[in-house]
Amino acid sequence: MTPPPTGTADPTLVPPAADPGSAPARPGSAPAGPGASATSPSSPVAGAALVLVGMLLVALNLRAAITSLGALLDEVRDGMGLSGAMAGVITTLPAVAFGVFGALTPRLVRRNPPARLLVVAMVLLAAGQLLRVGTGSTVVFFAGSAVALAGVAVANVLLPLLVKQYFPHRIGLVTGAYSMTLTTGAAAAAATTVPIAHLLGSWRAGLAVWAGLAAVAVLPWLPLALRGGAARRAGTATAAGSAPARIRPARTRLGWAMAIYFGTQSLSAYAIMGWLAQLFRDAGFAPEQAGLLLAGVTALGVPIALLMPTYAGRLRSLRPLMLTLSAAMAIAYLGIVVAPHRGALLWVVLLAIGQSAFPLALAVIGMRARTTEGTVALSAFTQGAGYLIAAVGPLLVGILYQATGGWTVPIGFLVVALAAQTAAGMVIARPRHIEDER
Repeated sequence: MTPPPTGTADPTLVPPAADPGSAPARPGSAPAGPGASATSPSSPVAGAALVLVGMLLVALNLRAAITSLGALLDEVRDGMGLSGAMAGVITTLPAVAFGVFGALTPRLVRRNPPARLLVVAMVLLAAGQLLRVGTGSTVVFFAGSAVALAGVAVANVLLPLLVKQYFPHRIGLVTGAYSMTLTTGAAAAAATTVPIAHLLGSWRAGLAVWAGLAAVAVLPWLPLALRGGAARRAGTATAAGSAPARIRPARTRLGWAMAIYFGTQSLSAYAIMGWLAQLFRDAGFAPEQAGLLLAGVTALGVPIALLMPTYAGRLRSLRPLMLTLSAAMAIAYLGIVVAPHRGALLWVVLLAIGQSAFPLALAVIGMRARTTEGTVALSAFTQGAGYLIAAVGPLLVGILYQATGGWTVPIGFLVVALAAQTAAGMVIARPRHIEDER
């Protein structure tokens, strides 16, 4: 069977409304046309509801594997005999995996239905998490982590595509819903992993429980994946006759501005997820308290993540909003250096506000593309290149922390990254579309 041509979205999941000139889809409706059977031809609303439930379950998993490890980083370092530099590599691995595997996702989408890819992604996430806690080998531990994070990387790119395809008139709302769910999963893992590990008697058990959550996320996508094969065979000929020009964000100013904005905010996010609990431990907090403070950053971000994309979609210019988020981060960084213990709660609140740049960036992906082809290309490049930029964050923070024995220099590095984020944000704040720059 000949795969759809380059740049063509999967016919099993693409609604005609996603392309210019097509009749608008009803808000929340499932795709029609050749790919309608990917859900249920007789019940489009139920099909769209199943996709939404599946997206939320996937989102719930996308950061749990990372924040759970951050909460137990000291125990993992002791149990695996890791140096500070090796611990830095662990906290850098998510960004590297997201960059490498995220960049490959458009190629996978052209050959496989997104539903099938999500099934594989969640299976990899569950298997990788079990592999890394079932070994005493550092190499196998890193390999298991990479397998799990490969699954997360694919899902990262697919979710904005599915929002654009299934909910073209509710991009802000649905992006906010899955961003909120993602944040909830991160917060829950950060807050409960240490108590679970203590209850079950080991850090390995504390990390292993999150594999079960990934297994649950497979379930809604199984019927969609099974139905996708027939729909794909029916839609391939149609897709082959109408291949759009390939969109290459790497050749555009908007694409690079999106990648830098996403990359620098992710750099900060992964440094915080990987090291904030350790920072608060060094400031005198008990491990459980430090884990709760880390969880506070993500928990406070839950309502912000829900509202931010919808609010951003109503603004003509995003510049005031982006400047506000950067200011919150800058004040939090200064406070962490000056009074990490006394002002901890305030810094957590400000970090939560500043980190809402993440759901904002996800929403802007959909806002800066007109078509599903543009969305998947911009999503893959933004997240692929962006996460590679972010990869240096946790590693450099770990190296600087070990070299200086304190947090002033590592926080200074994050301030420099914040300046780059703000500059890129000023570029993408003005309304434009990636299709116009190719």
